[in-house]
Amino acid sequence: MSRWVPDSRFAASGMTNFFGFCRMSLQLITPPSLEPVTLEDAKAHLKIDTTDDDALIERLIAAARARAEWHTGRAFVTQSWMLWSDCWAERVEIPLPPLQAVTSVTVFAPDGTATAVDPSAYTVDGASQPARILFGCIPPIGLRAINAVAIAFDAGYGDAADTVAAPVREAILEVVAELYVHRGDGPEEISLSAQALLAPYRVFKL
Repeated sequence: MSRWVPDSRFAASGMTNFFGFCRMSLQLITPPSLEPVTLEDAKAHLKIDTTDDDALIERLIAAARARAEWHTGRAFVTQSWMLWSDCWAERVEIPLPPLQAVTSVTVFAPDGTATAVDPSAYTVDGASQPARILFGCIPPIGLRAINAVAIAFDAGYGDAADTVAAPVREAILEVVAELYVHRGDGPEEISLSAQALLAPYRVFKL
C-alpha cells in the first residue's frame, strides 16, 4: 500500500465537504474481548445458582451490553471499528466515544487501489466526545464514489470490565434481568431504571 502525503497548502477555512453530500457507515472489525459484567455477576443479580441457563445468560449479557451501548452511543470495552465515508471531508466526527486511537486513514481509487494517508495530514481531537479528526490539507483527487475513505479506530474505556463505570455495569445487569424474565417477548425499550443509570453517559450533540 502506498502512502499519500499532503502538499503544503491548507484547505479553505470553513469548508466541511469537498465533494457534496458525504454518506458514512460503520463496520465492526474486532468486537470486545470480554463483557463489562461476568456470568457470575449476572447469576448473582438473577439469584440463580444452577448452570442450566449459563449459555443463555451469556448471550443475554452480550445483548444487554449492545442495548446499553446503543442507548448511550458509546463503546464500553475496547473494540475496533472502521468508519467509511463516500468522500473526503475537512472535519469528521468519530462516533462511539471514548476514542482510544485513530489507527489509520486510507483512501481508495476507483480501481480499489488503497493509499494510506500520512498522519501528518490530520489532527485527532480525542478530548471531544465524540472525538473529531481534522484534515488540514488539500484532499487527494480521483477517489472512488462509494466508500472512498476508511478511518480505522479503537474505542472503549479499556480492556478490562472494571474500566466501565459501575452505574453502566448495573444498568447492563438490569437489562439482563429484563431479557431473562421476558425472554422471547422482551420489551423493545430498556426499563426506566436502566435508562436512569445510563443517562449521565448518553452522548448528545450540542
